[in-house]
Amino acid sequence: MNPTSADILLHYFPDLTQEQQQQFARLAELYVEWNSKINVISRKDMDNLMVNHLLHSLGIAKVVQFPAGSSVMDVGTGGGLPGLPLAILFPEVKFHLVDSIGKKIHVVQEIAQELRLHNVKATHTRAEQVHEKYDFIVSRAVARLATFYQWIQFSYKKESVPGQGLYYLKGGDLTEELAESGLLHEVFDLSSYFQEDFFETKKVVYVPLHPTA
Repeated sequence: MNPTSADILLHYFPDLTQEQQQQFARLAELYVEWNSKINVISRKDMDNLMVNHLLHSLGIAKVVQFPAGSSVMDVGTGGGLPGLPLAILFPEVKFHLVDSIGKKIHVVQEIAQELRLHNVKATHTRAEQVHEKYDFIVSRAVARLATFYQWIQFSYKKESVPGQGLYYLKGGDLTEELAESGLLHEVFDLSSYFQEDFFETKKVVYVPLHPTA
């Protein structure tokens, strides 16, 4: 499979517009280009870019539909995942991508500009230092859930939209980690939505706005 072909995404998201398909294909090309200069994605993973990174990021969209006008913060975005793919999928939603590594945020800013993603802001900072409030938080496994939640627990707007909370992409056996967190949660197996072997142990963990109620 061509690692920059968006066909696999269209298979699972058949409502993608022509423009979105082109944006996803270009996003993959840009990752290939940037990765030759800065290691934003594991080099051994580049052949599986569409599935292991872009489709994986879109797994969140199988679990929640962000309403138009809502706001999402992607914490520890690295090279822009899951934020950039989600921003393409939800053009009417505002995304703020944050990471503590400046060179990766620079890549995100360049890619967002190239793709004309006017709904994306990327900032070199830590989540705890962001004073804005959001409807949703997303992330791809940057820390254990108990630790991660401390960083973002004060980042939410007051009750604003249904399904508000954290959507956290994780993999493997999470039994101990979820118990340790003490947070209310719901786990969605991505293997229920995607047939590729990569998703066998991949999950979206949803932690609602009031997780200790």
